[in-house]
Amino acid sequence: MTEAVFTGYPGFIASQLIRKSIDEDRDRGITAIILAAERPRAEEEAERIRQETGCREIRLMEGDITKQGLGLRAEDLAYLQDKEIILWHLAAIYDLAVPRDLAWKVNVEGTKNVNDFAAGLSGLQRYMYFSTAYVAGKREGVLREDELIRPEQFKNHYEETKFEAEVLVDVMKKEFPVTIIRPGIVRGHSRTGETIKFDGPYFFLNMIDRIRKLPIIPYIGKSSSYINVVPIDYILESSIYLSTLKAAEGVTVHLTDPAPHPVEEVYRSMVFHLAGRKPKGRLPKQLATVSLKSKPVRKLLGVEAETLDYMDWPASFDTSNAARLLQGSGIKCADFLETMPEMVAFYNLHKNEKKYHIPIQ
Repeated sequence: MTEAVFTGYPGFIASQLIRKSIDEDRDRGITAIILAAERPRAEEEAERIRQETGCREIRLMEGDITKQGLGLRAEDLAYLQDKEIILWHLAAIYDLAVPRDLAWKVNVEGTKNVNDFAAGLSGLQRYMYFSTAYVAGKREGVLREDELIRPEQFKNHYEETKFEAEVLVDVMKKEFPVTIIRPGIVRGHSRTGETIKFDGPYFFLNMIDRIRKLPIIPYIGKSSSYINVVPIDYILESSIYLSTLKAAEGVTVHLTDPAPHPVEEVYRSMVFHLAGRKPKGRLPKQLATVSLKSKPVRKLLGVEAETLDYMDWPASFDTSNAARLLQGSGIKCADFLETMPEMVAFYNLHKNEKKYHIPIQ
């Protein structure tokens, strides 16, 4: 019997992948490796999943990816050794403003420990590693799935440590059935707008919402670049499909939008749907960058300073592997602008709830 084992639970993507995995195969066992401090939230989410899906018990194992053997008990390790395993590694620090030491400990050293754990599983069927399309750092032009080129510079420590971690996983392709997933910037569900935190593109919604009563809402700088934002349902459906597709072994896949929109077009749509008007004028990016160096300004606007780095980055993502592997599956990435109303509606419904907002550093 196959067992799907997850790190990164009860995070949003891991929790949704578990739901999707159960939908695909109700006989598949589900195990989540959790931090001890996360047990109450993990148990609550597991019960919610059980009620929604009617699945059997989700096995929760306390551990820590920053420790050798993932800090698992001997009996938990013994349980997994007898199973055919699909291992999903999602645990990471995703904050763009994360300090380097913390990012390195979790994203790089933690991944090395998960790699060692994966290599020791006698029944490993697939190792699904969640990287990011932004391992490219500040490289420009067309960024290809089959490339893993160290850039001259990264925009933040998140990108740097995810690159270093992917290097470690990429080496494993020679001996183990590895699939590397590189998502773009993830947003909520394309049909419901549901998400569990307002980060990434939601920082722009925070800012627009907080300045919506000003006489004008300006563009931030001037950009001809495209922004790559993908709905969570595309990530879930594609990843689950690829996890059992033989042709996906040893492949790195960009789960990015194959038809992204210009940054300014996306921003204009956000302003229109949130504030009911179009942006006018321009705030020079340099002035915005200087302003966001002030923590009070960042907190007032609900924006991380690193967000601006993605507004005028001249790069695009090749999706040849994704197109080839998903051909015939019926899985497609929903258009960002067409589904903007659902995203903004969910944001408006929950924007005053503290649990959705991440602390601004």
